[in-house]
Amino acid sequence: MLYIPAIVIGWLLDLLLGDPAWLPHPVVAFGRWISFCEHRLNHGRRMVKGALVAVASIAAIFAVAWLILYRCLPVEGLCSAPGTPAFWRAVAGQLLSAILIFFCLAGRTLRHEVREVFLALDRSLDDGRRQVARIVGRDTAGLSPQEVRTAALETLAENLSDGVVAPLFWLALLGVPGMLAYKMVNTLDSMIGYRTERYCQFGCWAAHIDDIANYVPARITAVLILVAYRIMSLTGRLSCTMTAEPHPSTPEGLVTFTLRYGPAHASPNSGWPEAALAAVLDCRFGGTHDYFGQAVEKPFIGTNPRQLSTDDMRLSVGIALTAEAISVAATLLASCLVAGGIMAL
Repeated sequence: MLYIPAIVIGWLLDLLLGDPAWLPHPVVAFGRWISFCEHRLNHGRRMVKGALVAVASIAAIFAVAWLILYRCLPVEGLCSAPGTPAFWRAVAGQLLSAILIFFCLAGRTLRHEVREVFLALDRSLDDGRRQVARIVGRDTAGLSPQEVRTAALETLAENLSDGVVAPLFWLALLGVPGMLAYKMVNTLDSMIGYRTERYCQFGCWAAHIDDIANYVPARITAVLILVAYRIMSLTGRLSCTMTAEPHPSTPEGLVTFTLRYGPAHASPNSGWPEAALAAVLDCRFGGTHDYFGQAVEKPFIGTNPRQLSTDDMRLSVGIALTAEAISVAATLLASCLVAGGIMAL
C-alpha cells in the first residue's frame, strides 16, 4: 500500500546501479538456502521434500516481509502527522521497501549482460561462450556464434518477464511481500526446476509454482514487447538502434506470429516473450540444447534462421528498456489507485 515513493526510488536505483557485485543481495541468500536444502534433502521421497522446501520457503519470506512492513513499519503511517512516531516508521518502511524493490528488479543488469555477450563474441567465440554462460543455464562449451547470440536474446526476452514485469506485477498485486515471494519462486525454479534426473522430482513443485506465478506476467510481457516495438517505430527510435532497415511487418502480423508460436514452447510461459521478440526480429529461437550434459529439445519459435547481429541486440535492448518503463508506469498507476482508495476511506 502507498508504495509510490518506494517504487520510484527503487526503479531509479536499479537504472543507476544494477546489481553491484560488492552489494549483498537477498537473492544470493535465497540461492544459498535452496542449495543447502537440496544437498541435504534431495533423496528418498524427493517430490514430497521438494514440495515442502518450496512452499515453506515462499510462505516464510512473504510472512517475514509482511510482518516487518505491515506491522513494524506500516507505510500507511505516511497519512499521519509529520514528525509523529507513526510517520517516521512509515518513512523507514518506504526506504526499506525502496531497497527491496531495487533488489527485486534486474532490468539494468539484464541489458548490460546481453550487451556484454555480443561485445565478447566480437573478440572471440570462447569469450562469447564464457560471457553467455553467466546468464543461461544451458551448456555453452559447444555453442556456435549464432547459438551464443540466440541464447542471449532468448534470455533477454524470458528474463524481461522474470526479472522486471513479473516482480512489478506481484508488487502491484500483493505489495513488496508479494514481490519478494515471487523472487523466491523464481530462484527456486532457476536452481531446481529442471527436467533432469537429479531435479525432476525434487524441483517438480518449484517448477509448477513458477509456471503459475508467471502465467499472466509472461503474456503481459509479450504484449509489452510488441507495444514497445510499435512505440519505437512511431517515434523514430528504431533508426537510433539499427544501421540497417528494420524487418518490415504489420502489427497484425506480429500479433499473429506471437499467438502462433507463444504456446509452442516447452514451457507454458517462456514462449510468449520469446515469440514476441522473435516476431519483431524476424528470426528463429529454440532448438535442442544441452543442460547438465543432457540434451533437451525445444520447439523452434519462428522459421527464419537468419544470422543475428549487433543491430538485433541494440533493438532488443531498446525494446526491453521501453517495456520496463511502461511496466513501472502501470505499477505506479495501480499504486496511485490503491492510495486514492485508502485516502477515501
